[in-house]
Amino acid sequence: MSTKTLTFALFGNLYQREKSAAIQEVLACLKVHGARVIIDEEYYHFINEMCNVHRILDAEKDRFTTFVGDDFEADFAISMGGDGTFLKTACRVGAKHIPILGVNMGRLGFLADITPDDIESCLQALHDDDYAVESRAVIQVQADGQPLNECSYALNDVAILKRDTAAMISIRTSINGEYLTTYQADGLIVSTPTGSTAYSLSNGGPVIVPGTGVLVMTAVAPHSLNIRPVVIPDNAVITLDVESRSHSFLVATDGRSEKCGEGTCITLRRAPYNIQVVKRSSTRYFSTLREKLMWGADVR
Repeated sequence: MSTKTLTFALFGNLYQREKSAAIQEVLACLKVHGARVIIDEEYYHFINEMCNVHRILDAEKDRFTTFVGDDFEADFAISMGGDGTFLKTACRVGAKHIPILGVNMGRLGFLADITPDDIESCLQALHDDDYAVESRAVIQVQADGQPLNECSYALNDVAILKRDTAAMISIRTSINGEYLTTYQADGLIVSTPTGSTAYSLSNGGPVIVPGTGVLVMTAVAPHSLNIRPVVIPDNAVITLDVESRSHSFLVATDGRSEKCGEGTCITLRRAPYNIQVVKRSSTRYFSTLREKLMWGADVR
């Protein structure tokens, strides 16, 4: 086993109480490898309630500590949960360029694709430098030229959505200042290649291979059947002007929504940083795609 000491920032899902055994296994593996572990304070209180992990922290305060907000530095971040938890972790990591390892405690797991049973071998691979890091594009969101109150960056997608349950919204869309069309729809999704297998896919958008260098715009329940997804270069600047009967609409960045007033100009562009995703050396994108989407599986 390598003698070098790695620092891991640990994030997790606060709602998976039935996964306490897996959490304890991960902490035990980190301890065996002599890692320094810093735990998101909110997540620490959650797992302490389930697992009494304060016994570990109290016994080894030099190796196990907590942090608040974005006040952390680490060699790697570990996301304990599903893809939703991974996206929240990515927002917290931001421009720190810390590679993120996703431990899948849920079901599908495109981003969080390491099972708790694999964590020991994965940690050994990190110490042995036997892993790959994929660089994933991020979308930056501005409302009238200012950041959103919540996270203004999305690894998966940004969705402009109606708030009421009846009337659609009108989204006047321009690319690099050139008018494209006005979507009459329940919403519009702008997705990265990473997010193309998420909300966009469920609305008929294409699967985009990560690293392709494009964004895809997919309408949500468009009024016209002629509307189709549009793929554009990821160096383009998208401007959206929204009209709504309720005089407001939602901007959702990776599922975290914020209300904006009618007349707010939303600007989307590629962020000045990428998110680094840890992958096992043996992992291949197309095999993951076949497995997760069950292509070729006989479900009869």
